[in-house]
Amino acid sequence: MAKFGSRRSGGSRSLPDGAAKGPGWTARAVLTTAVLVATSAFAADTLDPNALKRLVHQDCGSCHGLSLKGGLGPDLRTETLEHYDADVLTGVILDGIPDTAMPPWRPLISEEEAEWIARYLLAQEAQ
Repeated sequence: MAKFGSRRSGGSRSLPDGAAKGPGWTARAVLTTAVLVATSAFAADTLDPNALKRLVHQDCGSCHGLSLKGGLGPDLRTETLEHYDADVLTGVILDGIPDTAMPPWRPLISEEEAEWIARYLLAQEAQ
């Protein structure tokens, strides 16, 4: 097999073995998209509640369902989360849950933004 970067007939490049789309490529694509969304949505020093709500419903909603009623991830509606403390939810948002599909968002959002999201999830109907 040709090495990466070498020319093959037709001028295309080949990928090294195992570099084709394999397990996990979807999660990497979603995380890359989230990075782009998060960096543009949170460029300002102040919290933007509308941007954070969009993040929750679009990015979190991609796994937890667009209505947050559950999907790949569990239901995130207030009535199902009310037994959790905001600090616990903030920790889950920032650090993810090992060995699950829940990624850590710490590289993408600040603690203040994660705290806002946790409070929003616990009081969605009030907002």
